[in-house]
Amino acid sequence: MGNDALRAETDLSTVDYRAVQRSPEFAELRTTHRRFVFPVLAACLVWYLAYVLLAVYAHDFMSTRVFGSVNVAMVLGLAQVVTTFAVTQWYVHYANKQLDPRSEQLRDEIEAGALADGEVVR
Repeated sequence: MGNDALRAETDLSTVDYRAVQRSPEFAELRTTHRRFVFPVLAACLVWYLAYVLLAVYAHDFMSTRVFGSVNVAMVLGLAQVVTTFAVTQWYVHYANKQLDPRSEQLRDEIEAGALADGEVVR
C-alpha cells in the first residue's frame, strides 16, 4: 500500500525532484487529485457558509422546533458533522481507487531510479 516504507537500497539523494514534478505521471496525479478536491471543497464551504448565514440572519427559521427541544439549527448542525464524516469516507474511497495506484506507480519509478539525475527513463 501507500504506507510501505522505502526500500533500504533506495538512494533518494539522486532523485531529480524537479523532473518528477514535470513528469506527465505527476501532472496526471495532481490533476486527478484537484478534480476531486476543489469541487468538494467548494460544496462544503457553501454548505458551511449557508449554515452560518442561516444562523445569523434566519433566526426564526433556525429556532423552529422539529420535535421536543430539537430545532432546525440543531438538525442542520448535526448534518454538518455527518457531512464531514461522509466527505472523509468519500475521499478515502476515491484516493484508494484513483490516487493511490498512480502514486504507487510513480513511487516505484522513483525508487527504480527512472527519475534520477534529471534523466527520465521510460
